[in-house]
Amino acid sequence: MNKYGDIVVFEDGSTMMKNSLKLTPTTFLVTFNVLVYVYTSLLSGNFIETKTSVLVQFGQYNFAVLNGGEYWQLLTSIFVHVDIMHIALNMLFLLIFGLRAEEMFKIEEYAAVYLLSGLTGSLLTLVLMAPNTLSAGASGAVFGMYGATIIYSRKAFGQSIMSALIYAFLFLMLSTGSGVNVIAHFGGLATGLIMGYTLAKSRKNAYWTEAYWQ
Repeated sequence: MNKYGDIVVFEDGSTMMKNSLKLTPTTFLVTFNVLVYVYTSLLSGNFIETKTSVLVQFGQYNFAVLNGGEYWQLLTSIFVHVDIMHIALNMLFLLIFGLRAEEMFKIEEYAAVYLLSGLTGSLLTLVLMAPNTLSAGASGAVFGMYGATIIYSRKAFGQSIMSALIYAFLFLMLSTGSGVNVIAHFGGLATGLIMGYTLAKSRKNAYWTEAYWQ
């Protein structure tokens, strides 16, 4: 891996952008989530709280997914938020963990962690929660980012991953509470941990393979 200014070039020729004032995956996602919140707020006529009817339309309403075939809600719900505090906290943590993830992952890897973590949370919500469940938010994707970064930073440098798993469990427990979709949080976190571990292991294997052949 070589660095040229704001560009990181990997051995396979792919590139990754370092954090700068330019648009990054994290700032793009934060901007997109905020724009979606503005749109749903306009539909709701309320910038503090999103109306239930709007959440039923754009969030994940299990009954609509199972009986109405609205499977696209599994994706759109990742970008819809219930109220202003909900999006504020999610975007704060996305900035913290997302900017860290940009230093570790290629853009396509970053996108995969975010989307697959969010979708796993949505799928578990669909399978394990009641048909009348109404869920929304980027929390599953954010938990995935956290899991991926915390385990990658240890595995990539040959450290024990046990501490990463303990921290992940504690973070999950701290997120419990009334009205919180812990199932989505768990799904996103587990996906992030698996992907972060896999990416770190592949990086390490690629390094030793190249070192051997050199």
